[in-house]
Amino acid sequence: MKIEGGRYWDKPMNKDKPRLLDLFCGAGGAAMGYHRAGFEVIGVDNRPQKRYPFEFHQADAMTFPLDGFDVIHASPPCQAYSVMKSLHNAKSHCDLIPGVRDRLQAANVLWIIENVPGAPLRKDLMLCGSMFGLRSSSERYLRRHRIFESNIPFLLQPSCHHVGKAVGVYGHGQAGMLGQRWRTAKAEEARILMGMDWSTRDGMAQAIPPAYTEWIGGQLMEVMYGH
Repeated sequence: MKIEGGRYWDKPMNKDKPRLLDLFCGAGGAAMGYHRAGFEVIGVDNRPQKRYPFEFHQADAMTFPLDGFDVIHASPPCQAYSVMKSLHNAKSHCDLIPGVRDRLQAANVLWIIENVPGAPLRKDLMLCGSMFGLRSSSERYLRRHRIFESNIPFLLQPSCHHVGKAVGVYGHGQAGMLGQRWRTAKAEEARILMGMDWSTRDGMAQAIPPAYTEWIGGQLMEVMYGH
């Protein structure tokens, strides 16, 4: 149910729900998937996220308190590892993954770190849009591979099913070498491909589809509650 401000709530906040901290939350693609899986989600990002669909705190994810949460998800900036790092005008970016991993390992909770292929993560799970049938038409499909490292005892791995034309959600949706190669989607199509109808085009460019974290969230619930 969508209400004023673009926020989603099925009912008033239930304090009996497991609490999940969404670090480097961005526009809230990961958050929505965990919400659908049954979590109370709190997001943290150092930039304002006016369309973030749940409770949001503008703060430094590397110093935000981690106590009081059952699960922590972190999506550090991916620019240091993505294909865009090879562009002629690419800027240098910090590798935050080692510091994030150290923080989460010390927190004594279930945790997940997400990033692009090529990032220095242990590949416990790799997800792709084709695993969830994410598409905008019968021929245009989202792939968007992402890898996940976690201390969850098990993570089930679906199989990719690459069919049709790969359509990307990158950059600002403008033409260019990367856009032409990946058939970059404009905002309206991107919202369908990603399943993020509340987000701007820029917000989706670095997000992961809610389908990914709904899949992971279901497994988290199995680990935590056995159902």
